[in-house]
Amino acid sequence: MDLRRMKISLIENLSASRDQYDAIDLSENEIVKVENFPRLLRLRTLMLSNNKIARVNGKELATECPFLRTLILTNNKLGNLADVDGLGECSRLTMLSLVGNPVTSKENYRLYVIYKCKALKTLDFQKVKQHERQAALKTFSKDDGAAARTKTFTPGETLQEAEEEVQEEKKPSGPTPEQLLALQVAIANAETLEEVARLEEALASGVLPSDLKI
Repeated sequence: MDLRRMKISLIENLSASRDQYDAIDLSENEIVKVENFPRLLRLRTLMLSNNKIARVNGKELATECPFLRTLILTNNKLGNLADVDGLGECSRLTMLSLVGNPVTSKENYRLYVIYKCKALKTLDFQKVKQHERQAALKTFSKDDGAAARTKTFTPGETLQEAEEEVQEEKKPSGPTPEQLLALQVAIANAETLEEVARLEEALASGVLPSDLKI
């Protein structure tokens, strides 16, 4: 459901969608708070780039949208690590973007988000590595990293996935900062959900579209 550029300041009346959409795009509006969601069991992807969001009701989001997997909050106003705490309630959240929020400049930001959102596979269009999960546990767990020392890989992760992750770390690094910026600009300017999905997939995979202009 495409609700981009509608000058929306408050999330409301989504119950009128009758839970018929697996993706909702509310980018480029004037939303301040992520809250007031009805029960949306089909929703898998929520795009909220380029708003004024300073608060996310993660508990409500987890309750009302329990199968949410992708949340794009690029270019908003989340400023403190505590602002992302609630996202840890979204147990199926595997892809999250907070690029362009002040919170990304906080010390240990990436490790903190990885620690809170256990299911994340991609954060800010970069794959979450196993060594980052371990570092997050060592940095923030109350038992001073004991869990990290005894845990080989994350819940739900197969041995094959763990091996693939090791091999992935041996590969050359992904897109350059200039290429990442170009992709992010392209996403912000995309006109359709299909185009946004294509570009976000490119960011997540590191394979640049042939038509991308740097």
